Amino acid sequence: MSQILDDDQRIIEFDVRTDEMLVNMGPQHPSTHGVLRLVLRTDGEIVSEMEPHIGYLHRCAEKIGENLTARQWIPYTDRMDYLAAMNMNLGWSLAVEKLLRYQVSEKAKHLRVLIVELNRIASHLVGMGAYGLDLGTFSPFLYAFREREKILDLFEEVCGARLTYSYITVGGMTADLPPGWLQRCEAFLDQFEPIIQEYHALLTTNAIFVKRTAKIGVLSPEMAIDYGCTGPVLRGSGVDIDLRRDGESIYTAMYDGYAFEVAVMKNGHYPRDHEYPAVPRDAILGDCWHRFFVRMLEVVQSMDLIRQSIDRYSQCKGALGEPLKLAEKLPAGDTYLETECPKGQMGFYLVTDGTSIPWRVRARSSSFSNLAVSPELCRGCLIADVPAIVGSLDVVMGEIDR
Repeated sequence: MSQILDDDQRIIEFDVRTDEMLVNMGPQHPSTHGVLRLVLRTDGEIVSEMEPHIGYLHRCAEKIGENLTARQWIPYTDRMDYLAAMNMNLGWSLAVEKLLRYQVSEKAKHLRVLIVELNRIASHLVGMGAYGLDLGTFSPFLYAFREREKILDLFEEVCGARLTYSYITVGGMTADLPPGWLQRCEAFLDQFEPIIQEYHALLTTNAIFVKRTAKIGVLSPEMAIDYGCTGPVLRGSGVDIDLRRDGESIYTAMYDGYAFEVAVMKNGHYPRDHEYPAVPRDAILGDCWHRFFVRMLEVVQSMDLIRQSIDRYSQCKGALGEPLKLAEKLPAGDTYLETECPKGQMGFYLVTDGTSIPWRVRARSSSFSNLAVSPELCRGCLIADVPAIVGSLDVVMGEIDR
């Protein structure tokens, strides 16, 4: 019951009632990051409940993996997180190599680090640019894709593809680097490094961007762990976990001797935060802004890792190694391995019965778990904040609907 005064200063009483309404956002909405449908239960502009509906992109990838050899399934991993296909190739290849107890050459290890960290940058550039689109600004998208095209040019040189590569395979790589590729990669890094500050000016420190992301979608460390969130979503809440440092030995061996810092806030500070914009006064650990900023810091960390891998790869005199044919029988058993992909921890589970074709193939998607927490983050927010929250999770539907 509310009261107002009319022109004659008389008190008029009236009832203010609102009806709940179901609003469909998607499955083709431009801010849903693929064919994702969000059903919002709203009371006016307030979201009282949000439920994500998936399955619009399901392609039976796991079942197909039970009808192909382990190497034949490599192209299907490309189609999972198609923005970071090199990382998908690596995860499956390492899982099979773990089952086979196979170690690739030192040269192949350093080349793998180089390639997957370059793909991590490309993935985060899409995440940054698309996030700007979600919030209504177009310029960052053009800046991000300008630099991403240069990375795709480098990938096209090594494997002939620009999106789905199948370059990293069981036993190593499909081919060595072409002549002059390392010099072109270093030239890209030198050109790209000062442009990071442009991204910070466009988004990180932009007053409108900060207003749209600070104190929005706050994810506590406890909730992030309970929902199985990983990657930048987890580190954006202050949880210090990165499988490149904390994972299984077959994976961490790739990064042995590499110097890098996990992009996570400790004691109120990020690594080397004196080199980057200060955390906005309005931002809260675990909000949309922090999840975005973690990815921006990881871009810089990946550049450092690429430079180190170029030096190490150049010093290796041995052969790269031939990919394994895998036409013969695989040893009977099972194995599971997770790697640190741009979206989070991607795991592959493999069960074999002694034949060349796996008996069971299973993928553990980081985007699936990260999306699962979105109903909690969206409860009580404004409708306009839903794209900001879902966009900060940086999910890709090819990985979820596999």
